[in-house]
Amino acid sequence: GVVRGERASDMFVAAVALAVGAIPEGLPAAVTITLAIGVSRMARRRAIVRKLPAVETLGSTTVICSDKTGTLTENQMTVQAIHAGGDAFVVEGVGYAPVGEIWCDGETVDAAALPALKECLAAGALCNDARLRDRGGRFDVVGDPTEAALVVAARKGGLDPVALAREHPRIDAIPFESEHQYMATLHSRMPGQTPVVYIKGAPERVLPYCSETLGSSGQAVALDQAAAVAELERLAGEGLRVLAIARATTAPGTATITRGIVEEGGLTLLGFEAMLDPPRPEAMAAVARCHAAGITVKMITGDHVATARAIAQRLQLEGPEGPDGGPEVMSGTDLAALPEGELADSVEQTSVFARVAPEQKLRLVEALQARGHVVAMTGDGVNDAPALKQADIGVAMGAAGTEVAKEASDVVLTDDNFASIAAAVEEGRRVFDNLTKFIVWTLPTNMAEGLLIMAAVVAGTTLPILPVQILWINMTTAVALGLMLAFEPQEPGIMGRPPRDPTRPLLTGELIGRILLVSGLLMTGAFALFHWEQAGGASLAEARTAAINVFVVGQLFYLFNCRSLEHSMFRVGVFSNHWVTGGVLATAGLQALITYAPFMQTLFLTAPLGLQTWVRIIGVGLCVYAAVGVEKWLRLRLRSGGSL
Repeated sequence: GVVRGERASDMFVAAVALAVGAIPEGLPAAVTITLAIGVSRMARRRAIVRKLPAVETLGSTTVICSDKTGTLTENQMTVQAIHAGGDAFVVEGVGYAPVGEIWCDGETVDAAALPALKECLAAGALCNDARLRDRGGRFDVVGDPTEAALVVAARKGGLDPVALAREHPRIDAIPFESEHQYMATLHSRMPGQTPVVYIKGAPERVLPYCSETLGSSGQAVALDQAAAVAELERLAGEGLRVLAIARATTAPGTATITRGIVEEGGLTLLGFEAMLDPPRPEAMAAVARCHAAGITVKMITGDHVATARAIAQRLQLEGPEGPDGGPEVMSGTDLAALPEGELADSVEQTSVFARVAPEQKLRLVEALQARGHVVAMTGDGVNDAPALKQADIGVAMGAAGTEVAKEASDVVLTDDNFASIAAAVEEGRRVFDNLTKFIVWTLPTNMAEGLLIMAAVVAGTTLPILPVQILWINMTTAVALGLMLAFEPQEPGIMGRPPRDPTRPLLTGELIGRILLVSGLLMTGAFALFHWEQAGGASLAEARTAAINVFVVGQLFYLFNCRSLEHSMFRVGVFSNHWVTGGVLATAGLQALITYAPFMQTLFLTAPLGLQTWVRIIGVGLCVYAAVGVEKWLRLRLRSGGSL
């Protein structure tokens, strides 16, 4: 401009106007507020977001790796079956109330009269850190739900765990560790008797250490390993979580217990206690919703392979079938044996993982990420922290999770429920949609403002709009109009479409084309009306005021187009977002203020407009709405294969 002979002061104002117009000042605030609104909505749906960007990432999730116990299931363990002394027993009752009887062959039994059953129940209650609390007939658990189920079973059998602990006080213990998969406790017995070790743990870990079992009379007999494994498979195949209960004798005066006492063998198998942990009904529905949304759900559990397969069938997890007709299950042992070159393919094809150690979760996450997946991983223990940190979305359990797991996570579930993960993914998709809508809505204005200034400089005409007026447009419309898109309800079918490709740009070619279309319409409308008003005898202030209102009214009409990026506002409901209605009214009030209030005219160099000018301004807005509506219709026709 200066080279062409324009005054330097005028060109400085033009440069400032161009900079102000090109920068979307309200965008950072609007993005942050939109994400914060998503955080608030997720909190109401029991998902606490610890890291703001996780809100958007959730909407792109392609794989959810979920723990079974407590997340996909109720985590309310109830012993349903016991195998002891060669007999199969059925236990009545559900939950933690110690109410119910034990049956065998259609008749109730007295555990005290059956030595093998009594010893199995007593060992389960003693090798235990949980206890029940009676709150006026309502029982709750202090400790692990699995251990609590053993305490309840003992009470149903007529045993008093408190009295047992007094009669056989604990001397020492080996706590449960996922690496060894068993717990052992050392107890003193009656005077003159040697201390006894009770063991409970995963059957496939405990059984190899056993050489004998108790017969129905309570006498030790040789253990038939094949028969024991067959009974284990039968119980696990019914979806029951099975624990093996065993004991070992020690030398007189033994005061400490070591793993050598357990793992040197020679244990006596006391029996199996099999528990039911039913799938959550809402988790089953949530799994189906995830499948419909193109999200793969993978179940990870420390349970037996047969138990995992049975629960996966109930949850209807998608995946290849195994040789027995059920879902294919990969065990932790299989996972450890896989070479790195085959790991990614095998993990992607498998949906159920059993007997998985916490540290193996990290391998699962890395393998899935190597295939381009956006992975959400759940966890609750200290050992889960590396996998939670590595995952794109680490999800910790709020009720049962450790502080270490929560600190490593992006999201914390207050109810430890898989359905809350699905709800968070749904909310993440809504937030991402609304962010995209806001960006597609706000960029045309900034581009049009910049083009308008450039056009005026190139044409050598007076600036149609001043920097302070551009600031007014950008800030007021971003707050009163654009921010209302953050409250836009989710569109129908949001969980019926596949996840967004993480490599796909935020603005697709279609959206960029729409931004250019609206930018051109706004710039042309403002430039043309500015000169039209001046040609009709309007003052410079009146012409600029008309240009200001062209931008605001154009944005207002375009806002209705942006309520859905593919459909018209009538598809999503004209009044389904009351915030938009309020924003339109607020914008109308603000524009009336800057146009007609004397003090605003002084501050922003504006002037009042007549009715005919308003008609022309609204006409430009209608043109914007109609043009984008036609563009949407044409794209939908082309996408559906229809002819124009």
